[in-house]
Amino acid sequence: MPKKARSFTPPQFLVDLLDARSPSGYETEAQAVWDAYVAPKADSTARDALGNRISTLNPEGDPVLMLAGHMDELGLLVTYVNKEGFLYFATVGGIDRVMIPGRRVAIQTKNGLVRGVTGKRAVHLLDGDDRKRVPEVHDMWIDIGVGSRKEALERVSIGDIATVEHGFELMNKSVALARAFDNKAGAYVVGETLVRLASARKKPAARVVAVATAQEEIGVRGATTATFGVNPHIAIAVDVGHATDHPDVDKRRFGDFRLGGGPMICRGPNINPWVFDLLLTCADRAGIPYQIEADPRPTGTDARAIQIARAGVATGLVSVPLRYMHTPCEIVDLEDVEACVQLLVEFARALKHGDNGHW
Repeated sequence: MPKKARSFTPPQFLVDLLDARSPSGYETEAQAVWDAYVAPKADSTARDALGNRISTLNPEGDPVLMLAGHMDELGLLVTYVNKEGFLYFATVGGIDRVMIPGRRVAIQTKNGLVRGVTGKRAVHLLDGDDRKRVPEVHDMWIDIGVGSRKEALERVSIGDIATVEHGFELMNKSVALARAFDNKAGAYVVGETLVRLASARKKPAARVVAVATAQEEIGVRGATTATFGVNPHIAIAVDVGHATDHPDVDKRRFGDFRLGGGPMICRGPNINPWVFDLLLTCADRAGIPYQIEADPRPTGTDARAIQIARAGVATGLVSVPLRYMHTPCEIVDLEDVEACVQLLVEFARALKHGDNGHW
Protein backbone atom coordinates (compact mmCIF):
# COMPACT_ATOMS: atom_id res chain seq x y z
CA MET A 1 0.00 0.00 0.00
CA PRO A 2 1.50 3.41 -0.95
CA LYS A 3 2.44 5.70 1.91
CA LYS A 4 -0.22 8.30 2.58
CA ALA A 5 1.04 11.88 2.20
CA ARG A 6 0.74 13.87 5.38
CA SER A 7 -1.45 16.93 5.31
CA PHE A 8 0.31 20.27 5.45
CA THR A 9 -1.14 23.29 7.21
CA PRO A 10 0.45 26.53 6.02
CA PRO A 11 1.50 28.92 8.81
CA GLN A 12 -1.06 31.71 9.18
CA PHE A 13 1.70 34.25 9.82
CA LEU A 14 3.17 33.46 6.39
CA VAL A 15 -0.22 33.47 4.66
CA ASP A 16 -1.04 36.88 6.15
CA LEU A 17 2.31 38.26 4.98
CA LEU A 18 1.63 36.94 1.48
CA ASP A 19 -1.81 38.55 1.47
CA ALA A 20 -0.32 41.89 2.53
CA ARG A 21 0.33 44.35 -0.30
CA SER A 22 3.72 45.91 0.30
CA PRO A 23 5.66 47.21 -2.70
CA SER A 24 8.90 49.02 -1.92
CA GLY A 25 8.17 52.25 -0.07
CA TYR A 26 4.57 51.16 0.60
CA GLU A 27 5.14 48.39 3.17
CA THR A 28 2.33 49.38 5.58
CA GLU A 29 0.27 46.19 5.28
CA ALA A 30 3.28 43.91 5.83
CA GLN A 31 4.40 46.06 8.78
CA ALA A 32 1.00 45.46 10.39
CA VAL A 33 1.36 41.69 10.02
CA TRP A 34 4.82 41.79 11.64
CA ASP A 35 3.46 43.95 14.45
CA ALA A 36 0.70 41.39 15.10
CA TYR A 37 2.83 38.21 15.07
CA VAL A 38 6.39 39.14 16.07
CA ALA A 39 6.21 42.29 18.19
CA PRO A 40 4.21 40.64 21.04
CA LYS A 41 6.91 37.95 21.42
CA ALA A 42 9.90 40.31 21.30
CA ASP A 43 11.36 42.26 24.20
CA SER A 44 11.07 45.36 22.04
CA THR A 45 10.16 46.34 18.49
CA ALA A 46 11.36 49.54 16.86
CA ARG A 47 10.47 51.24 13.61
CA ASP A 48 12.62 53.66 11.63
CA ALA A 49 12.45 56.28 8.90
CA LEU A 50 12.67 53.74 6.07
CA GLY A 51 9.85 51.57 7.44
CA ASN A 52 11.92 48.67 8.79
CA ARG A 53 10.56 46.62 11.68
CA ILE A 54 13.32 45.77 14.17
CA SER A 55 12.40 43.26 16.90
CA THR A 56 14.85 42.38 19.67
CA LEU A 57 15.02 39.32 21.93
CA ASN A 58 17.37 39.06 24.92
CA PRO A 59 18.67 42.66 24.74
CA GLU A 60 21.58 42.00 27.14
CA GLY A 61 22.84 39.03 25.12
CA ASP A 62 26.19 38.69 23.37
CA PRO A 63 27.02 38.49 20.50
CA VAL A 64 24.46 40.53 18.56
CA LEU A 65 22.88 38.39 15.85
CA MET A 66 20.79 40.14 13.20
CA LEU A 67 18.37 38.14 11.04
CA ALA A 68 17.07 40.05 8.00
CA GLY A 69 14.32 39.23 5.55
CA HIS A 70 12.82 41.88 3.29
CA MET A 71 9.08 42.43 3.36
CA ASP A 72 8.77 44.56 0.23
CA GLU A 73 7.69 43.32 -3.17
CA LEU A 74 7.24 44.49 -6.75
CA GLY A 75 4.58 46.99 -7.75
CA LEU A 76 3.24 49.46 -10.32
CA LEU A 77 3.35 53.17 -9.43
CA VAL A 78 0.73 55.44 -11.02
CA THR A 79 2.54 58.31 -12.80
CA TYR A 80 0.04 59.76 -15.30
CA VAL A 81 -3.68 59.71 -16.15
CA ASN A 82 -4.75 60.44 -19.73
CA LYS A 83 -7.91 62.28 -20.76
CA GLU A 84 -9.86 59.02 -21.16
CA GLY A 85 -9.03 57.96 -17.58
CA PHE A 86 -6.42 55.28 -18.26
CA LEU A 87 -3.57 55.10 -15.74
CA TYR A 88 0.04 54.93 -16.84
CA PHE A 89 2.66 53.62 -14.46
CA ALA A 90 6.30 53.00 -13.65
CA THR A 91 7.52 49.65 -12.35
CA VAL A 92 8.80 49.34 -8.78
CA GLY A 93 11.50 46.66 -8.78
CA GLY A 94 12.66 44.35 -11.55
CA ILE A 95 9.43 43.31 -13.25
CA ASP A 96 9.63 41.25 -16.45
CA ARG A 97 7.60 43.36 -18.89
CA VAL A 98 6.20 40.30 -20.63
CA MET A 99 4.39 39.43 -17.39
CA ILE A 100 2.52 42.73 -16.98
CA PRO A 101 -0.45 42.76 -19.42
CA GLY A 102 -3.78 41.14 -18.62
CA ARG A 103 -3.42 41.11 -14.83
CA ARG A 104 -5.92 42.00 -12.17
CA VAL A 105 -4.42 44.65 -9.90
CA ALA A 106 -5.40 46.33 -6.67
CA ILE A 107 -4.52 50.01 -6.31
CA GLN A 108 -4.07 51.29 -2.76
CA THR A 109 -5.65 54.73 -2.45
CA LYS A 110 -6.56 57.08 0.39
CA ASN A 111 -10.14 55.87 0.05
CA GLY A 112 -9.38 52.15 -0.08
CA LEU A 113 -8.68 49.64 -2.83
CA VAL A 114 -9.52 50.35 -6.46
CA ARG A 115 -9.58 47.36 -8.81
CA GLY A 116 -8.07 47.52 -12.25
CA VAL A 117 -6.70 45.51 -15.15
CA THR A 118 -3.37 46.01 -16.91
CA GLY A 119 -3.98 46.56 -20.61
CA LYS A 120 -2.26 46.78 -23.97
CA ARG A 121 -3.35 46.46 -27.57
CA ALA A 122 -4.90 43.06 -28.27
CA VAL A 123 -2.86 40.67 -30.39
CA HIS A 124 -5.40 41.03 -33.23
CA LEU A 125 -4.53 44.73 -33.49
CA LEU A 126 -0.76 44.20 -33.75
CA ASP A 127 1.14 43.90 -37.01
CA GLY A 128 3.81 41.23 -37.55
CA ASP A 129 6.73 43.13 -36.05
CA ASP A 130 4.74 44.31 -33.03
CA ARG A 131 3.69 40.74 -32.25
CA LYS A 132 7.35 39.80 -31.81
CA ARG A 133 8.13 42.75 -29.55
CA VAL A 134 7.79 42.89 -25.77
CA PRO A 135 5.78 46.05 -25.06
CA GLU A 136 7.54 48.91 -23.31
CA VAL A 137 6.11 50.02 -19.98
CA HIS A 138 4.76 53.20 -21.57
CA ASP A 139 2.83 51.06 -24.09
CA MET A 140 0.72 49.58 -21.25
CA TRP A 141 -1.82 51.05 -18.85
CA ILE A 142 -4.23 50.24 -16.02
CA ASP A 143 -7.94 50.29 -16.84
CA ILE A 144 -10.17 51.08 -13.84
CA GLY A 145 -13.40 51.18 -15.81
CA VAL A 146 -13.94 54.95 -15.97
CA GLY A 147 -14.49 57.34 -18.90
CA SER A 148 -12.43 60.42 -18.13
CA ARG A 149 -9.37 61.79 -16.37
CA LYS A 150 -11.63 63.67 -13.96
CA GLU A 151 -13.49 60.50 -12.99
CA ALA A 152 -10.24 58.57 -12.60
CA LEU A 153 -8.69 61.21 -10.35
CA GLU A 154 -11.75 61.10 -8.12
CA ARG A 155 -10.77 57.49 -7.38
CA VAL A 156 -6.96 57.41 -7.57
CA SER A 157 -4.05 59.81 -7.16
CA ILE A 158 -0.67 60.17 -8.81
CA GLY A 159 1.77 58.13 -6.73
CA ASP A 160 -0.73 55.44 -5.70
CA ILE A 161 0.72 51.93 -5.81
CA ALA A 162 -0.77 48.83 -7.47
CA THR A 163 -0.04 45.16 -6.86
CA VAL A 164 -1.00 42.13 -8.91
CA GLU A 165 -3.82 40.10 -7.35
CA HIS A 166 -2.57 36.50 -7.13
CA GLY A 167 -3.20 35.07 -3.68
CA PHE A 168 -1.69 32.17 -1.76
CA GLU A 169 -2.76 28.66 -2.73
CA LEU A 170 -1.54 25.18 -1.90
CA MET A 171 -0.90 23.26 -5.13
CA ASN A 172 0.17 19.79 -4.02
CA LYS A 173 1.05 18.66 -0.49
CA SER A 174 3.43 21.37 0.77
CA VAL A 175 4.08 23.02 -2.61
CA ALA A 176 2.41 26.42 -2.83
CA LEU A 177 2.08 29.43 -5.10
CA ALA A 178 1.68 33.11 -4.32
CA ARG A 179 2.40 36.54 -5.71
CA ALA A 180 5.26 37.50 -3.41
CA PHE A 181 7.12 34.60 -1.85
CA ASP A 182 10.00 36.91 -2.81
CA ASN A 183 10.45 37.78 -0.08
CA LYS A 184 7.57 37.31 2.32
CA ALA A 185 9.08 33.85 2.84
CA GLY A 186 12.30 35.41 4.16
CA ALA A 187 10.48 37.93 6.36
CA TYR A 188 8.43 35.08 7.80
CA VAL A 189 11.52 32.95 8.46
CA VAL A 190 13.35 35.61 10.48
CA GLY A 191 10.21 36.62 12.38
CA GLU A 192 9.20 33.05 13.15
CA THR A 193 12.75 32.28 14.30
CA LEU A 194 12.50 35.01 16.93
CA VAL A 195 9.04 33.79 17.97
CA ARG A 196 10.31 30.24 18.54
CA LEU A 197 13.40 31.39 20.40
CA ALA A 198 11.20 33.57 22.62
CA SER A 199 8.91 30.64 23.38
CA ALA A 200 11.72 28.29 24.42
CA ARG A 201 12.56 27.72 28.08
CA LYS A 202 16.22 28.52 27.57
CA LYS A 203 17.08 31.79 25.84
CA PRO A 204 20.08 31.97 23.51
CA ALA A 205 23.32 33.58 24.65
CA ALA A 206 23.05 36.05 21.76
CA ARG A 207 20.94 39.13 21.48
CA VAL A 208 18.73 38.23 18.52
CA VAL A 209 17.43 41.05 16.36
CA ALA A 210 14.94 40.04 13.66
CA VAL A 211 14.44 42.71 11.01
CA ALA A 212 11.74 42.90 8.36
CA THR A 213 13.60 45.15 5.95
CA ALA A 214 12.09 47.66 3.54
CA GLN A 215 12.99 48.59 -0.03
CA GLU A 216 15.25 45.66 -0.89
CA GLU A 217 13.83 45.47 -4.40
CA ILE A 218 15.10 48.95 -5.24
CA GLY A 219 18.59 48.70 -3.77
CA VAL A 220 18.78 46.96 -0.34
CA ARG A 221 17.98 50.30 1.24
CA GLY A 222 16.27 49.17 4.43
CA ALA A 223 19.01 46.67 5.24
CA THR A 224 21.63 49.40 4.81
CA THR A 225 20.13 51.63 7.49
CA ALA A 226 18.92 48.82 9.78
CA THR A 227 22.37 47.24 9.96
CA PHE A 228 23.96 50.57 10.81
CA GLY A 229 21.45 50.98 13.65
CA VAL A 230 21.57 47.43 15.01
CA ASN A 231 25.38 47.19 14.66
CA PRO A 232 25.48 43.37 14.79
CA HIS A 233 28.52 41.15 15.15
CA ILE A 234 26.92 38.41 13.02
CA ALA A 235 24.03 38.47 10.55
CA ILE A 236 22.05 36.10 8.36
CA ALA A 237 20.05 37.43 5.43
CA VAL A 238 17.16 35.23 4.35
CA ASP A 239 15.83 35.56 0.82
CA VAL A 240 14.71 33.33 -2.03
CA GLY A 241 16.97 31.68 -4.59
CA HIS A 242 16.42 30.29 -8.06
CA ALA A 243 15.26 26.68 -8.11
CA THR A 244 16.52 25.22 -11.36
CA ASP A 245 14.46 22.02 -11.38
CA HIS A 246 12.30 23.06 -14.32
CA PRO A 247 12.70 23.05 -18.13
CA ASP A 248 14.85 25.49 -20.09
CA VAL A 249 17.54 26.26 -17.52
CA ASP A 250 21.25 25.59 -17.96
CA LYS A 251 22.55 24.13 -14.70
CA ARG A 252 26.11 24.72 -15.89
CA ARG A 253 25.37 28.44 -15.59
CA PHE A 254 22.90 28.58 -12.72
CA GLY A 255 23.60 25.54 -10.54
CA ASP A 256 21.39 22.64 -9.51
CA PHE A 257 18.75 23.52 -6.91
CA ARG A 258 15.36 21.94 -6.34
CA LEU A 259 12.18 22.47 -4.41
CA GLY A 260 12.15 20.21 -1.37
CA GLY A 261 15.95 20.03 -1.27
CA GLY A 262 16.23 22.24 1.78
CA PRO A 263 17.68 25.73 2.31
CA MET A 264 20.22 27.08 -0.13
CA ILE A 265 23.28 28.11 1.90
CA CYS A 266 25.45 30.57 0.02
CA ARG A 267 29.24 30.50 -0.20
CA GLY A 268 31.51 33.13 -1.76
CA PRO A 269 33.06 36.58 -1.13
CA ASN A 270 29.80 37.99 0.28
CA ILE A 271 29.76 35.26 2.92
CA ASN A 272 31.85 35.00 6.08
CA PRO A 273 33.51 31.54 6.09
CA TRP A 274 33.07 31.09 9.85
CA VAL A 275 29.32 31.76 9.50
CA PHE A 276 29.08 29.42 6.51
CA ASP A 277 30.81 26.61 8.39
CA LEU A 278 28.59 27.07 11.45
CA LEU A 279 25.45 26.98 9.31
CA LEU A 280 26.53 23.66 7.82
CA THR A 281 27.45 22.29 11.25
CA CYS A 282 24.02 23.24 12.60
CA ALA A 283 22.23 21.74 9.61
CA ASP A 284 24.16 18.47 9.87
CA ARG A 285 23.61 18.24 13.61
CA ALA A 286 19.86 18.79 13.29
CA GLY A 287 19.44 16.58 10.22
CA ILE A 288 18.29 19.49 8.06
CA PRO A 289 18.85 18.95 4.32
CA TYR A 290 20.57 21.80 2.49
CA GLN A 291 21.94 22.84 -0.88
CA ILE A 292 25.13 24.85 -1.35
CA GLU A 293 25.00 27.87 -3.63
CA ALA A 294 28.21 29.52 -4.87
CA ASP A 295 28.21 33.22 -5.80
CA PRO A 296 31.43 34.96 -6.88
CA ARG A 297 30.31 38.54 -6.19
CA PRO A 298 28.12 40.58 -3.84
CA THR A 299 24.77 38.81 -3.94
CA GLY A 300 21.55 40.43 -5.11
CA THR A 301 20.20 40.35 -1.55
CA ASP A 302 20.33 42.28 1.71
CA ALA A 303 23.55 40.36 2.49
CA ARG A 304 25.56 42.67 0.25
CA ALA A 305 24.61 45.73 2.30
CA ILE A 306 24.86 44.00 5.67
CA GLN A 307 28.38 42.65 5.11
CA ILE A 308 29.98 46.08 4.62
CA ALA A 309 28.02 48.12 7.18
CA ARG A 310 30.07 50.10 9.71
CA ALA A 311 33.32 48.16 10.30
CA GLY A 312 31.94 45.03 8.63
CA VAL A 313 29.60 42.23 9.72
CA ALA A 314 30.17 38.46 9.62
CA THR A 315 27.38 37.68 7.19
CA GLY A 316 25.63 34.57 5.90
CA LEU A 317 22.87 34.06 3.35
CA VAL A 318 20.18 31.39 3.48
CA SER A 319 17.66 31.18 0.63
CA VAL A 320 14.37 29.40 0.03
CA PRO A 321 14.39 27.64 -3.38
CA LEU A 322 11.79 29.28 -5.61
CA ARG A 323 10.56 28.83 -9.17
CA TYR A 324 9.52 31.72 -11.45
CA MET A 325 11.02 34.62 -9.47
CA HIS A 326 9.52 38.08 -10.10
CA THR A 327 6.41 36.69 -11.75
CA PRO A 328 2.82 36.85 -10.45
CA CYS A 329 2.88 33.14 -9.51
CA GLU A 330 6.03 32.16 -7.62
CA ILE A 331 6.28 28.59 -6.32
CA VAL A 332 8.01 27.25 -3.19
CA ASP A 333 7.88 24.13 -1.07
CA LEU A 334 6.75 25.13 2.42
CA GLU A 335 8.88 22.30 3.83
CA ASP A 336 11.90 24.31 2.68
CA VAL A 337 10.55 27.39 4.45
CA GLU A 338 10.14 25.39 7.67
CA ALA A 339 13.66 23.98 7.30
CA CYS A 340 15.02 27.53 7.06
CA VAL A 341 13.33 28.42 10.35
CA GLN A 342 14.75 25.33 12.03
CA LEU A 343 18.24 26.12 10.70
CA LEU A 344 18.19 29.68 12.02
CA VAL A 345 16.92 28.55 15.43
CA GLU A 346 19.81 26.07 15.63
CA PHE A 347 22.30 28.71 14.50
CA ALA A 348 21.14 31.23 17.10
CA ARG A 349 21.35 28.63 19.86
CA ALA A 350 24.87 27.62 18.76
CA LEU A 351 26.36 31.08 19.27
CA LYS A 352 28.52 31.56 22.36
CA HIS A 353 29.51 34.66 24.27
CA GLY A 354 32.27 36.45 22.39
CA ASP A 355 31.63 34.90 18.97
CA ASN A 356 32.14 37.48 16.23
CA GLY A 357 33.05 35.63 13.02
CA HIS A 358 36.45 37.26 12.72
CA TRP A 359 38.92 35.20 10.69
